Amino acid sequence: MGQWNRHLKRITIGGGLEAAWLANAAGLMREARGRGVIFTLHHVRPHIAKPFEPNQHLEITPDFLDAALRRLKRSGYRFVPLDAVPSLLSDSQEDRLFAAFTLDDGYRNNLVHAVPVFERHGAPFTVFVTQGFAERSHSIWWETLALLLGRENSIEFNFGGERERVALDTPVRKWHAFDRFAEFIHRHDESRAISEVDALARRHGIEPLDITRELVMGPEELLKLSTNPLASLGAHTISHRALARLPQAEARIEMEISADYVESITGIRPRTIAYPYGTPEATTGREAVIAADLGFTIAVTTQPGFPAASKPTHMPRISLNGFYQKPRYVSALASGIPLKLLRK
Repeated sequence: MGQWNRHLKRITIGGGLEAAWLANAAGLMREARGRGVIFTLHHVRPHIAKPFEPNQHLEITPDFLDAALRRLKRSGYRFVPLDAVPSLLSDSQEDRLFAAFTLDDGYRNNLVHAVPVFERHGAPFTVFVTQGFAERSHSIWWETLALLLGRENSIEFNFGGERERVALDTPVRKWHAFDRFAEFIHRHDESRAISEVDALARRHGIEPLDITRELVMGPEELLKLSTNPLASLGAHTISHRALARLPQAEARIEMEISADYVESITGIRPRTIAYPYGTPEATTGREAVIAADLGFTIAVTTQPGFPAASKPTHMPRISLNGFYQKPRYVSALASGIPLKLLRK
């Protein structure tokens, strides 16, 4: 979508969150709230403003995380480890609200900036580990593109027809190019498409794996993290490809070997997994069946909603989004009112 459409969408969502917060504060639509909520996070770090930030939605500040936890505490939520969620949902006598926190991809700033906040509030959390990122064998294409498109005024690339020049001399054109590349990656063989993006970046003096090294925890840091009594590590596949677009056998390998990798670091086999991207297009019922067969007791998507005991290997999560960093929005999201209104 164009930059104006993005801006309009953010305004609309922000307005909806404001309305939901007011309704929740007035005690309206209590039936919309679930028994608990699982939150999705990615980067947690102080924000450094840049002219082009296509991944800003994946980043929140430590101060906002702290404020969010304080707000949830005041609202009566208790903080629980992710793997406790299924038993809590199955217990008909348990009526206390709960919140679980998850962080995808294993970014180093989780260790540096998020852990102290979780420790301050005694909040358990799960970090989902992508083996290819931790081992520096796979690039993070959305981070590569953010750096490449942000600093260049034009590039040449073949999106499937002939090589063409892509103008990047305005913010609007940079956003349009980012959308085109994302579509190219999601509509073609993902591994091959990412390899072509990596090759493009290298032609412009950017080494994609250096970005991975800079951003993501390696095995030693993951081991250090796992010794924290509040922390647990979950699986997040080998390559961070959309599982639904892979053959079934390959999807199973991605999930199983990812669990093997986490176990090799911690000595504990993970019972939790997060599906890469987690959207309806990237995650289907097939993956939920595979996850259950592999022994995962809980598997999470990025599809918005509240967890249910009937679908332990296809659970929704609520995103703490970098565009909406106001504590009252956390209350609004946890209330379930925005989801109820969207489904009407």
